[in-house]
Amino acid sequence: MAQQQDGTETAKPAPGAAARQLVRGQDRAGLATIMPDTGAPYASLVIFCCDYAGRPYFLLSDLAQHTMNIAENPSVSLLVDGVAGLEDPLTGRRVTLMGRVERFDPPDGGARFISRHPSSELYAGFGDFNWYGFLPERCHMVAGFGAIDWIEPGDYQFDAANASDLATAEQDIVDHMNGDHADTVQLFAARLLGLHGTGWRMTGIDPEGCDLRRGGDVARLAFSTPVRDAESARQALVSLAAKSRAGDA
Repeated sequence: MAQQQDGTETAKPAPGAAARQLVRGQDRAGLATIMPDTGAPYASLVIFCCDYAGRPYFLLSDLAQHTMNIAENPSVSLLVDGVAGLEDPLTGRRVTLMGRVERFDPPDGGARFISRHPSSELYAGFGDFNWYGFLPERCHMVAGFGAIDWIEPGDYQFDAANASDLATAEQDIVDHMNGDHADTVQLFAARLLGLHGTGWRMTGIDPEGCDLRRGGDVARLAFSTPVRDAESARQALVSLAAKSRAGDA
């Protein structure tokens, strides 16, 4: 059995779900594109946010080399790792997503991305910055020595077809938690995730969990079961709040 971040024992997730959980919990990655003149691989650092299906998307400058490469060849590879702080990084989990990148319009106008990356608000409206979405075609996960899986896109992506109500309510939920229940968000970080420091804020919520941020640090709090509307999200957050306060009485 594995443990959720809230301490609840659950069955070990399938490789596709485990890879998606790792990617959802990070906010930056190594992006490999192809130089059009030489065909050589070019690796760069990008920040990203995931949509409800777990697919990364980016806000890229037209002037960046990786964006110019994508314009000529949209085939890319994205390396996302969760090895920070490990004495031996090769024992940690990492995911390589292979697929294509193409222009797209975020349904929320980019609000979810900006909430996760507050500094991006400074340039999100610039004319030479545009939104790009990643379309996975295959996934390779390494979860330590000997724990290696190839994952097909259908097994990696979450079926978010019935989560439109949650998407509509997301910003209101985040604003409510940060405005009226900031102490609860702090308890999530400290007691359910074992994180230090104060000032943690919720930046987003999706069917599988919610995202937290404090300065340059990000964290992921997974739900025990998926939620697809505002009411089920409320119930999940109330349950997590109760667990985080257990023992106070």
